[in-house]
Amino acid sequence: MNRMHPLTLSFHDSATERAFARHRGPRLRLQGRAAILVGIVVYFSYGALEHLFIPPEQIGQVWLIRVLALLVPAGVLVLTYSPCFEKINQLSLSLVGFTAALGLIGMLWLLPVASSNFYYPGLMLATFYTYNLIGARFIHALVVNVLILVLYNILFGYLRQFPEAMLLSQNFFIISANLIGGAAGYLAEYQARQLFLRELQLEDERQLHLDRSLHDRLTGLPNRELLDDRINQALALARRDSARHAGFFVDLDGFKDVNDQLGHDRGDIALREVARRLALAMRETDTVSRLGGDEFFLLVHDIGSCDSAAHLAGKLIAVIEQPIPGLPAGQALSASIGICLFPRDGEPDTPDVIIRCADLAMYQAKAEGKRRFCFAGD
Repeated sequence: MNRMHPLTLSFHDSATERAFARHRGPRLRLQGRAAILVGIVVYFSYGALEHLFIPPEQIGQVWLIRVLALLVPAGVLVLTYSPCFEKINQLSLSLVGFTAALGLIGMLWLLPVASSNFYYPGLMLATFYTYNLIGARFIHALVVNVLILVLYNILFGYLRQFPEAMLLSQNFFIISANLIGGAAGYLAEYQARQLFLRELQLEDERQLHLDRSLHDRLTGLPNRELLDDRINQALALARRDSARHAGFFVDLDGFKDVNDQLGHDRGDIALREVARRLALAMRETDTVSRLGGDEFFLLVHDIGSCDSAAHLAGKLIAVIEQPIPGLPAGQALSASIGICLFPRDGEPDTPDVIIRCADLAMYQAKAEGKRRFCFAGD
């Protein structure tokens, strides 16, 4: 089960962490754009009341700091429309929150102590903004806000030497904003990651059920439903590329004796072994399926000629006739194979028709003495 680091909330499994980042990426673009636009509006709106709190001769300087601080969010906003945003989204979004707070600190540094009552609440807004709105991960927002808190105390506690009572009061509210905003950001990211894990689990379960519904339980090979889909795909390719494919209907000779004399458990072992051998004998692009009982169907792409099909059929019979571990020497299996090449000239081809033609050819092979193959239409 995927675990998370208790502080950073990163998944211990790096593949899961990358998958979560990809999953979150598109939403993060939209969230980042919306948050930046909201932040710019609030940042500009802050200036609407400045004439009530700061000397008129300093308004121009404050606006200069404000505009400079907004250059970073504006740049990140443009970056959200670039492919490289996917790789540096956390760095860039965290930088937006840091710059917003840094601009406010710059205004406070420039202005008289009395103006701090108007600007330091903005630092609390920047704290919540970084934790809860911009889209930065909790750990990155925490680093940004701790840096801002340290910088604030160095500048105004050590260098500017704000009155002690004022500095303590401001620290109390800024730290409280960090605790509340940080807790909310932590829980939101934790829940988002837990939800992602649950979605992965549900997708794995869905895929498992789908695989089970399309594969034979005993051998794990594709079943008739999946085979029909693969044949339809082959027919579509044949119409487009004029390629020639083949269906091999394989019926085991001697399997009934194995079941009757040795029991179904030994019979199941034999079927699984034959399925394994058939799969190894085929290319990855081909399909080996089990229709039921001791009947298998092989879909072979780009077979080329009848000679190639005949060579493959002989190879399959030889592979099946090799001794099977767990069966007595006298219980060796063989196979009768019917082959249907398609598309057929002037004939409507469907999965049912192709399988039926190969099946009839297989019965012809059995009638001729078993351990051999026949082509449909011969």
